[in-house]
Amino acid sequence: MTHPARPAAILRRMTSRSSTEPHRASTPLELFFDLTFVVAVAQAGGRLVHSLAEGRPGHGIAGYLLVFFAIWWAWVNFTWFASAYDCDDPLYRVATLVQITGVLVLAAGVPRAFENSDYTVAIVGYLIMRLALTFQWLRAAHDETDPAARRTALRYAAGVVLVQIGWVVLLLLPDAAWNWGFPPLVIAEMAVPAIAERRHSTAWHPHHIAERYGLFTIIMLGESVSAATVAIQTALDDRAALDELLPIAAGGLLIVFAAYWIYFAAPIHEYLESGRRAFLWGYGHYVIFGSAAAIGAGIEVAVEQAVGEAHISDVAAAASVTIPAGLFLVATWALHARHHKRGAAQQVLLPTAAVLVLACTFLGEAAVPAAGAVAALTVAAGVVSSARLGEGAGDVDPRGEPGSDAD
Repeated sequence: MTHPARPAAILRRMTSRSSTEPHRASTPLELFFDLTFVVAVAQAGGRLVHSLAEGRPGHGIAGYLLVFFAIWWAWVNFTWFASAYDCDDPLYRVATLVQITGVLVLAAGVPRAFENSDYTVAIVGYLIMRLALTFQWLRAAHDETDPAARRTALRYAAGVVLVQIGWVVLLLLPDAAWNWGFPPLVIAEMAVPAIAERRHSTAWHPHHIAERYGLFTIIMLGESVSAATVAIQTALDDRAALDELLPIAAGGLLIVFAAYWIYFAAPIHEYLESGRRAFLWGYGHYVIFGSAAAIGAGIEVAVEQAVGEAHISDVAAAASVTIPAGLFLVATWALHARHHKRGAAQQVLLPTAAVLVLACTFLGEAAVPAAGAVAALTVAAGVVSSARLGEGAGDVDPRGEPGSDAD
Protein backbone atom coordinates (compact mmCIF):
# COMPACT_ATOMS: atom_id res chain seq x y z
CA MET A 1 0.00 0.00 0.00
CA THR A 2 1.40 3.39 -0.97
CA HIS A 3 1.02 6.43 1.20
CA PRO A 4 0.36 9.88 -0.25
CA ALA A 5 3.29 12.28 -0.11
CA ARG A 6 3.31 14.46 2.98
CA PRO A 7 2.61 18.12 2.18
CA ALA A 8 5.52 20.51 2.52
CA ALA A 9 5.67 22.42 5.80
CA ILE A 10 4.01 25.82 5.66
CA LEU A 11 6.75 27.38 7.77
CA ARG A 12 10.45 26.88 7.15
CA ARG A 13 13.31 27.10 9.58
CA MET A 14 14.82 30.57 9.42
CA THR A 15 18.51 29.67 9.42
CA SER A 16 21.39 31.47 7.79
CA ARG A 17 21.66 31.30 4.02
CA SER A 18 25.05 30.70 2.45
CA SER A 19 27.08 33.80 1.67
CA THR A 20 28.41 31.99 -1.42
CA GLU A 21 25.03 30.84 -2.70
CA PRO A 22 25.16 30.84 -6.54
CA HIS A 23 22.79 32.92 -8.65
CA ARG A 24 21.51 34.89 -5.64
CA ALA A 25 19.22 37.70 -6.81
CA SER A 26 16.59 40.06 -5.45
CA THR A 27 13.19 38.50 -4.88
CA PRO A 28 9.84 39.94 -6.03
CA LEU A 29 9.02 40.68 -2.38
CA GLU A 30 12.22 42.71 -2.01
CA LEU A 31 11.40 44.65 -5.17
CA PHE A 32 7.88 45.30 -3.86
CA PHE A 33 9.39 46.46 -0.56
CA ASP A 34 11.64 48.91 -2.45
CA LEU A 35 8.72 50.22 -4.45
CA THR A 36 6.85 51.38 -1.35
CA PHE A 37 9.81 53.56 -0.41
CA VAL A 38 9.16 55.61 -3.53
CA VAL A 39 6.15 57.10 -1.73
CA ALA A 40 8.14 58.07 1.35
CA VAL A 41 11.04 59.52 -0.65
CA ALA A 42 8.66 61.47 -2.87
CA GLN A 43 7.00 62.97 0.21
CA ALA A 44 10.35 64.02 1.67
CA GLY A 45 11.54 65.40 -1.67
CA GLY A 46 8.32 67.35 -2.20
CA ARG A 47 8.61 69.04 1.17
CA LEU A 48 12.26 69.83 0.50
CA VAL A 49 11.25 71.54 -2.77
CA HIS A 50 8.60 73.57 -0.96
CA SER A 51 11.04 74.75 1.73
CA LEU A 52 13.84 75.62 -0.69
CA ALA A 53 11.52 77.49 -3.06
CA GLU A 54 10.23 79.57 -0.15
CA GLY A 55 13.74 80.54 0.90
CA ARG A 56 13.87 78.33 4.01
CA PRO A 57 16.87 76.11 3.21
CA GLY A 58 17.83 75.47 6.84
CA HIS A 59 14.38 74.19 7.75
CA GLY A 60 14.02 72.15 4.56
CA ILE A 61 17.46 70.52 4.60
CA ALA A 62 17.27 69.66 8.32
CA GLY A 63 13.84 68.10 7.91
CA TYR A 64 14.92 66.21 4.80
CA LEU A 65 18.02 64.77 6.48
CA LEU A 66 16.01 63.67 9.51
CA VAL A 67 13.16 62.04 7.58
CA PHE A 68 15.50 60.52 5.01
CA PHE A 69 17.52 58.89 7.79
CA ALA A 70 14.43 57.02 8.98
CA ILE A 71 13.63 55.93 5.41
CA TRP A 72 17.21 54.90 4.63
CA TRP A 73 17.90 53.12 7.91
CA ALA A 74 14.70 51.06 7.79
CA TRP A 75 15.56 49.98 4.25
CA VAL A 76 19.17 49.16 5.17
CA ASN A 77 18.17 46.98 8.13
CA PHE A 78 15.63 44.99 6.13
CA THR A 79 18.05 44.53 3.23
CA TRP A 80 20.92 43.13 5.27
CA PHE A 81 18.60 40.90 7.31
CA ALA A 82 16.99 39.52 4.14
CA SER A 83 20.38 38.86 2.61
CA ALA A 84 21.18 36.53 5.51
CA TYR A 85 17.79 35.06 6.53
CA ASP A 86 15.23 35.30 3.72
CA CYS A 87 13.32 32.02 3.99
CA ASP A 88 10.37 33.35 1.93
CA ASP A 89 7.68 31.43 3.78
CA PRO A 90 4.22 32.86 4.63
CA LEU A 91 5.25 34.16 8.06
CA TYR A 92 8.31 35.93 6.62
CA ARG A 93 6.15 37.49 3.92
CA VAL A 94 3.54 38.69 6.41
CA ALA A 95 6.22 40.27 8.61
CA THR A 96 7.66 42.02 5.54
CA LEU A 97 4.20 43.30 4.56
CA VAL A 98 3.85 44.73 8.07
CA GLN A 99 7.13 46.57 7.52
CA ILE A 100 5.74 47.89 4.23
CA THR A 101 2.72 49.18 6.15
CA GLY A 102 5.10 50.99 8.47
CA VAL A 103 6.78 52.63 5.46
CA LEU A 104 3.44 53.96 4.25
CA VAL A 105 2.55 55.28 7.72
CA LEU A 106 5.95 56.98 7.86
CA ALA A 107 5.29 58.55 4.45
CA ALA A 108 1.92 59.83 5.68
CA GLY A 109 3.67 61.53 8.59
CA VAL A 110 6.28 63.34 6.50
CA PRO A 111 4.18 66.50 5.84
CA ARG A 112 3.50 66.99 9.57
CA ALA A 113 7.15 66.42 10.41
CA PHE A 114 8.23 69.08 7.92
CA GLU A 115 5.55 71.68 8.46
CA ASN A 116 4.81 71.46 12.18
CA SER A 117 7.79 69.49 13.55
CA ASP A 118 5.20 66.90 14.61
CA TYR A 119 6.96 63.55 14.34
CA THR A 120 4.23 61.44 15.95
CA VAL A 121 2.89 59.75 12.81
CA ALA A 122 6.37 59.33 11.32
CA ILE A 123 7.69 57.73 14.52
CA VAL A 124 4.68 55.40 14.70
CA GLY A 125 5.40 54.23 11.15
CA TYR A 126 9.06 53.78 12.02
CA LEU A 127 8.17 51.79 15.13
CA ILE A 128 5.93 49.48 13.08
CA MET A 129 8.85 48.72 10.76
CA ARG A 130 11.30 48.19 13.59
CA LEU A 131 9.01 46.00 15.68
CA ALA A 132 8.37 43.75 12.69
CA LEU A 133 12.13 43.50 12.17
CA THR A 134 12.57 42.64 15.86
CA PHE A 135 10.14 39.76 15.37
CA GLN A 136 12.22 38.56 12.43
CA TRP A 137 15.42 38.61 14.50
CA LEU A 138 13.76 36.74 17.35
CA ARG A 139 12.49 34.14 14.92
CA ALA A 140 15.98 33.76 13.47
CA ALA A 141 17.38 33.33 16.99
CA HIS A 142 14.78 30.66 17.74
CA ASP A 143 15.48 28.66 14.56
CA GLU A 144 19.28 29.06 14.40
CA THR A 145 21.32 25.91 15.01
CA ASP A 146 24.59 27.81 15.36
CA PRO A 147 24.93 29.20 18.94
CA ALA A 148 27.10 32.12 17.76
CA ALA A 149 24.57 33.10 15.10
CA ARG A 150 21.78 32.82 17.67
CA ARG A 151 23.55 35.21 20.03
CA THR A 152 24.08 37.69 17.18
CA ALA A 153 20.37 37.59 16.33
CA LEU A 154 19.41 38.14 19.97
CA ARG A 155 21.79 41.10 20.24
CA TYR A 156 20.17 42.61 17.16
CA ALA A 157 16.68 42.17 18.61
CA ALA A 158 17.68 43.63 22.00
CA GLY A 159 19.48 46.56 20.40
CA VAL A 160 16.57 47.46 18.14
CA VAL A 161 14.09 47.33 21.04
CA LEU A 162 16.24 49.50 23.31
CA VAL A 163 16.67 52.20 20.68
CA GLN A 164 12.94 52.19 19.89
CA ILE A 165 12.23 52.82 23.56
CA GLY A 166 14.49 55.84 23.22
CA TRP A 167 12.46 57.16 20.26
CA VAL A 168 9.20 56.76 22.22
CA VAL A 169 10.66 58.63 25.19
CA LEU A 170 11.88 61.41 22.90
CA LEU A 171 8.42 61.63 21.34
CA LEU A 172 6.88 62.19 24.78
CA LEU A 173 9.30 64.98 25.69
CA PRO A 174 8.87 68.66 24.67
CA ASP A 175 9.71 69.57 21.07
CA ALA A 176 12.94 71.25 22.13
CA ALA A 177 14.26 67.84 23.23
CA TRP A 178 14.70 66.83 19.56
CA ASN A 179 17.67 69.16 19.23
CA TRP A 180 19.73 67.14 21.71
CA GLY A 181 17.93 63.81 21.62
CA PHE A 182 18.00 63.03 17.90
CA PRO A 183 21.79 62.79 17.31
CA PRO A 184 22.47 60.30 20.17
CA LEU A 185 19.62 58.07 19.01
CA VAL A 186 20.92 58.11 15.44
CA ILE A 187 24.34 57.04 16.74
CA ALA A 188 22.70 54.32 18.83
CA GLU A 189 20.77 53.04 15.81
CA MET A 190 23.92 52.80 13.71
CA ALA A 191 25.86 51.19 16.56
CA VAL A 192 23.48 48.23 16.86
CA PRO A 193 24.86 46.28 13.85
CA ALA A 194 28.47 46.91 14.88
CA ILE A 195 27.81 45.65 18.41
CA ALA A 196 25.63 42.72 17.33
CA GLU A 197 28.18 41.45 14.79
CA ARG A 198 31.29 42.13 16.84
CA ARG A 199 32.01 38.43 17.44
CA HIS A 200 29.99 36.75 14.72
CA SER A 201 28.90 38.18 11.36
CA THR A 202 25.62 37.35 9.71
CA ALA A 203 25.85 35.45 6.43
CA TRP A 204 24.95 38.28 4.06
CA HIS A 205 25.65 37.74 0.37
CA PRO A 206 28.07 40.23 -1.32
CA HIS A 207 26.52 39.90 -4.80
CA HIS A 208 23.02 40.20 -3.36
CA ILE A 209 23.88 43.27 -1.27
CA ALA A 210 25.56 44.98 -4.22
CA GLU A 211 22.49 44.33 -6.37
CA ARG A 212 20.07 45.54 -3.69
CA TYR A 213 21.96 48.80 -3.21
CA GLY A 214 22.18 49.28 -6.96
CA LEU A 215 18.44 48.84 -7.36
CA PHE A 216 17.70 51.34 -4.60
CA THR A 217 20.08 53.82 -6.23
CA ILE A 218 18.05 53.47 -9.43
CA ILE A 219 14.88 54.21 -7.46
CA MET A 220 16.46 57.36 -6.00
CA LEU A 221 17.60 58.48 -9.46
CA GLY A 222 14.08 57.78 -10.68
CA GLU A 223 12.89 60.63 -8.49
CA SER A 224 15.18 62.91 -10.50
CA VAL A 225 13.92 61.53 -13.82
CA SER A 226 10.42 62.37 -12.64
CA ALA A 227 11.54 65.92 -11.84
CA ALA A 228 13.03 66.34 -15.32
CA THR A 229 9.74 65.13 -16.76
CA VAL A 230 7.91 67.79 -14.73
CA ALA A 231 10.28 70.39 -16.21
CA ILE A 232 9.45 69.28 -19.75
CA GLN A 233 5.73 69.22 -19.01
CA THR A 234 5.88 72.68 -17.50
CA ALA A 235 7.78 73.93 -20.54
CA LEU A 236 5.09 72.59 -22.87
CA ASP A 237 2.33 74.17 -20.76
CA ASP A 238 4.10 77.51 -20.34
CA ARG A 239 5.58 78.40 -23.70
CA ALA A 240 6.67 81.78 -22.36
CA ALA A 241 9.38 80.05 -20.30
CA LEU A 242 10.22 77.42 -22.91
CA ASP A 243 13.73 78.78 -23.54
CA GLU A 244 14.56 78.54 -19.82
CA LEU A 245 12.86 75.25 -18.93
CA LEU A 246 14.11 72.99 -21.73
CA PRO A 247 17.81 73.61 -20.87
CA ILE A 248 17.01 72.80 -17.23
CA ALA A 249 15.31 69.56 -18.28
CA ALA A 250 18.19 68.64 -20.59
CA GLY A 251 20.84 69.46 -17.98
CA GLY A 252 18.96 67.56 -15.30
CA LEU A 253 18.68 64.47 -17.48
CA LEU A 254 22.39 64.60 -18.31
CA ILE A 255 23.22 64.73 -14.60
CA VAL A 256 20.95 61.76 -13.86
CA PHE A 257 22.21 59.71 -16.81
CA ALA A 258 25.82 60.38 -15.82
CA ALA A 259 25.06 59.50 -12.19
CA TYR A 260 23.63 56.15 -13.30
CA TRP A 261 26.59 55.46 -15.59
CA ILE A 262 29.19 56.34 -12.96
CA TYR A 263 27.57 54.35 -10.14
CA PHE A 264 27.34 51.12 -12.13
CA ALA A 265 30.76 51.37 -13.75
CA ALA A 266 32.57 49.06 -11.29
CA PRO A 267 31.82 45.57 -9.84
CA ILE A 268 31.64 46.52 -6.17
CA HIS A 269 30.74 43.05 -4.83
CA GLU A 270 34.42 42.09 -4.95
CA TYR A 271 35.21 44.93 -2.57
CA LEU A 272 32.54 43.80 -0.08
CA GLU A 273 34.29 40.60 0.94
CA SER A 274 35.47 42.30 4.15
CA GLY A 275 32.85 42.90 6.84
CA ARG A 276 34.43 46.18 7.99
CA ARG A 277 34.53 47.47 4.42
CA ALA A 278 30.91 46.48 3.94
CA PHE A 279 29.79 48.41 7.04
CA LEU A 280 31.48 51.63 5.91
CA TRP A 281 30.25 51.13 2.35
CA GLY A 282 26.68 50.52 3.49
CA TYR A 283 26.62 53.47 5.88
CA GLY A 284 28.16 55.76 3.27
CA HIS A 285 25.22 55.16 0.98
CA TYR A 286 23.18 57.53 3.11
CA VAL A 287 24.95 60.30 1.17
CA ILE A 288 24.58 58.55 -2.19
CA PHE A 289 20.87 57.77 -1.76
CA GLY A 290 20.03 61.13 -0.19
CA SER A 291 21.88 63.20 -2.79
CA ALA A 292 20.50 61.14 -5.70
CA ALA A 293 16.94 61.87 -4.58
CA ALA A 294 17.77 65.50 -3.74
CA ILE A 295 18.95 66.13 -7.32
CA GLY A 296 15.34 65.68 -8.40
CA ALA A 297 14.11 68.07 -5.73
CA GLY A 298 16.69 70.60 -6.93
CA ILE A 299 15.53 70.31 -10.53
CA GLU A 300 11.99 71.08 -9.42
CA VAL A 301 13.23 74.14 -7.51
CA ALA A 302 15.07 75.34 -10.62
CA VAL A 303 11.88 74.91 -12.64
CA GLU A 304 9.86 76.92 -10.11
CA GLN A 305 12.49 79.63 -10.22
CA ALA A 306 12.35 79.76 -14.03
CA VAL A 307 8.56 80.25 -14.07
CA GLY A 308 8.65 82.81 -11.25
CA GLU A 309 7.06 80.68 -8.52
CA ALA A 310 10.12 80.49 -6.26
CA HIS A 311 11.20 83.29 -3.95
CA ILE A 312 14.95 82.76 -4.11
CA SER A 313 17.92 83.95 -6.17
CA ASP A 314 19.23 82.28 -9.31
CA VAL A 315 22.32 81.17 -7.40
CA ALA A 316 20.23 79.53 -4.66
CA ALA A 317 18.09 77.75 -7.27
CA ALA A 318 21.20 76.51 -9.06
CA ALA A 319 22.77 75.35 -5.79
CA SER A 320 19.75 73.15 -5.11
CA VAL A 321 20.88 71.06 -8.11
CA THR A 322 24.67 71.44 -8.11
CA ILE A 323 25.25 70.72 -4.41
CA PRO A 324 23.52 67.29 -4.34
CA ALA A 325 25.05 66.45 -7.73
CA GLY A 326 28.52 67.28 -6.39
CA LEU A 327 27.88 65.25 -3.25
CA PHE A 328 26.79 62.27 -5.35
CA LEU A 329 29.99 62.41 -7.41
CA VAL A 330 32.26 62.63 -4.37
CA ALA A 331 30.44 59.90 -2.43
CA THR A 332 30.39 57.56 -5.41
CA TRP A 333 34.10 58.10 -5.94
CA ALA A 334 34.84 57.45 -2.26
CA LEU A 335 32.72 54.28 -2.02
CA HIS A 336 32.97 52.81 -5.52
CA ALA A 337 35.22 54.26 -8.13
CA ARG A 338 38.50 54.82 -6.30
CA HIS A 339 38.88 51.10 -5.61
CA HIS A 340 39.06 50.38 -9.34
CA LYS A 341 41.12 53.33 -10.59
CA ARG A 342 44.62 53.20 -11.98
CA GLY A 343 46.88 56.21 -11.73
CA ALA A 344 46.38 59.76 -10.50
CA ALA A 345 44.53 60.92 -13.63
CA GLN A 346 41.71 58.45 -13.10
CA GLN A 347 41.62 59.00 -9.34
CA VAL A 348 41.11 62.76 -9.61
CA LEU A 349 38.49 62.61 -12.36
CA LEU A 350 35.35 62.42 -10.20
CA PRO A 351 36.55 64.80 -7.44
CA THR A 352 37.52 67.32 -10.12
CA ALA A 353 34.13 66.90 -11.78
CA ALA A 354 32.44 67.55 -8.43
CA VAL A 355 34.35 70.82 -8.03
CA LEU A 356 33.42 71.91 -11.56
CA VAL A 357 29.75 71.05 -10.98
CA LEU A 358 29.77 73.16 -7.82
CA ALA A 359 31.45 76.00 -9.75
CA CYS A 360 28.53 75.95 -12.19
CA THR A 361 26.36 77.27 -9.34
CA PHE A 362 27.45 80.81 -10.13
CA LEU A 363 26.44 80.69 -13.80
CA GLY A 364 22.88 81.74 -13.01
CA GLU A 365 20.29 80.45 -15.48
CA ALA A 366 22.95 78.42 -17.30
CA ALA A 367 23.98 76.52 -14.15
CA VAL A 368 21.94 73.33 -14.61
CA PRO A 369 22.73 72.77 -18.31
CA ALA A 370 26.40 73.57 -17.60
CA ALA A 371 26.47 71.07 -14.74
CA GLY A 372 24.86 68.50 -17.04
CA ALA A 373 27.56 69.12 -19.65
CA VAL A 374 30.27 68.64 -17.01
CA ALA A 375 28.70 65.36 -15.91
CA ALA A 376 28.46 64.08 -19.49
CA LEU A 377 32.06 65.09 -20.25
CA THR A 378 33.17 63.31 -17.08
CA VAL A 379 31.68 60.05 -18.32
CA ALA A 380 33.25 60.54 -21.76
CA ALA A 381 36.66 61.25 -20.21
CA GLY A 382 36.36 58.11 -18.09
CA VAL A 383 35.53 55.96 -21.10
CA VAL A 384 38.48 57.34 -23.09
CA SER A 385 40.85 56.94 -20.13
CA SER A 386 39.81 53.34 -19.58
CA ALA A 387 40.19 52.52 -23.25
CA ARG A 388 43.70 53.95 -23.33
CA LEU A 389 44.71 51.86 -20.33
CA GLY A 390 43.30 48.72 -21.94
CA GLU A 391 40.82 47.97 -19.15
CA GLY A 392 37.98 46.94 -21.43
CA ALA A 393 38.16 43.21 -20.77
CA GLY A 394 38.24 43.23 -17.03
CA ASP A 395 35.77 45.80 -15.85
CA VAL A 396 32.06 46.27 -16.28
CA ASP A 397 29.78 48.27 -18.48
CA PRO A 398 26.85 50.37 -17.19
CA ARG A 399 24.68 47.23 -17.07
CA GLY A 400 26.93 45.71 -14.42
CA GLU A 401 28.16 43.03 -16.83
CA PRO A 402 31.61 42.28 -18.27
CA GLY A 403 32.61 45.07 -20.59
CA SER A 404 34.31 48.42 -20.35
CA ASP A 405 34.83 50.71 -17.42
CA ALA A 406 32.83 53.89 -17.65
CA ASP A 407 34.26 56.45 -15.29
